[in-house]
Amino acid sequence: MNILDWNALDANAQVRALTRPVQTVAGQTRDSVAGLIEQVRTRGDAALREITQRFDGIAPERFEVSEAEFAAAELAVSAELRIAMQQAADRIDTFHRAGVAQPYSVETAPGVVCEKVIRPIMRVGLYVPAGSAPLPSTALMLGVPAKLAGCREVVLCTPPRKDGTADPAVLVAARLTGVHRVFKIGGAQAIAAMAYGSGSVPSCDKLFGPGNSFVTEAKQQVAQAGAAAIDMPAGPSEVLVIADAGANPAFVAADLLSQAEHGPDSQVLLLSDDAAMIAAVQEQVEIQVAQLSREAIARQALGASLLIKVDSIAQAFEISNRYAPEHLILALRQPRQWLDKVEAAGSVFLGDYTPEALGDYCSGTNHVLPTAGAARAYSGVSVASFQNQISVQAASREGIGGIGPCALTLARAEGLGAHANAVALRLGVVP
Repeated sequence: MNILDWNALDANAQVRALTRPVQTVAGQTRDSVAGLIEQVRTRGDAALREITQRFDGIAPERFEVSEAEFAAAELAVSAELRIAMQQAADRIDTFHRAGVAQPYSVETAPGVVCEKVIRPIMRVGLYVPAGSAPLPSTALMLGVPAKLAGCREVVLCTPPRKDGTADPAVLVAARLTGVHRVFKIGGAQAIAAMAYGSGSVPSCDKLFGPGNSFVTEAKQQVAQAGAAAIDMPAGPSEVLVIADAGANPAFVAADLLSQAEHGPDSQVLLLSDDAAMIAAVQEQVEIQVAQLSREAIARQALGASLLIKVDSIAQAFEISNRYAPEHLILALRQPRQWLDKVEAAGSVFLGDYTPEALGDYCSGTNHVLPTAGAARAYSGVSVASFQNQISVQAASREGIGGIGPCALTLARAEGLGAHANAVALRLGVVP
């Protein structure tokens, strides 16, 4: 990891320092993904088989997971793992259930009632990565709020393994949340299949889930085309740690590496006002990365990651808000007192004993979060992500009599005669 002194950089160098690795190859990714989407859109399952053969080395006759495969998965998953997944699912349910939006009704004027009603999105598609590492936790993060929202149909895509099967833990996690339709398809092609339909995979109204830069680009392209809505841009993982002189360097290094090991295009940043802390973290990163089974992947990510010296913790928050990280860890002595300074982040972790890994698995919050700076405008997945909030209004004769003149004045000011006439006829006046 490179060490930078933020205040020694000019404006252009500061911009480059906060550039994500995937943003430098966006054009090439965009073209590749567009080609894959077009193949699936026009040729459906046939294209999916060819693409799956190319990327995964298999060409399954049947993409959907069978009941026999679900049964085999149940036998393959240890009791210990199943219990852990159930415990995590229960905490995710507890957290999300507490935040479920409620319908409401209010009389805005005598005889005028306005309401908000909530309806589940009818058919949703979930994407669970399993490229270099299967992520059953993502199946929980998406399946639990979809179930709470009451979505009528939920389908899930996850990449096949080399033997043509889906990861057993992903299948068990899906079933724990009530998801019964799972397809062994990965990458941008899975997003295309769920957006447009492929013959075997049904088209969905909204797509959810994290993925690599190709999956994220595919989600954005199908959304721009109007084929399906998406939850958010949720691409390569990232973490930003703000640490003071009292932080534990080993803890900080471990948190940085826990995101670096996700993939070579992940990015991790440390901001600190203490040069000794930065040096100690750098040393710990080297010690710990050498012990990882995914060392090669982590080292690639570390090549585009930074240790940044700032003048003050306050300045660290200014930089963090500019970067808008997916995960923000506050390794500070009084972290909650700094929480009001956070303006843009997917999820925040307070103090030395709240590693980001807890949020990834079992604290209860959702780990499907906005990346690449999208946290400035997007929020993580919640039950509301799987619902539509529909406004309703009803006016009596008295109601339109009271507020109709207001509508007439505004319609005339905008030069919209039909609008004015629709109100005037009911009021019995000249529009």
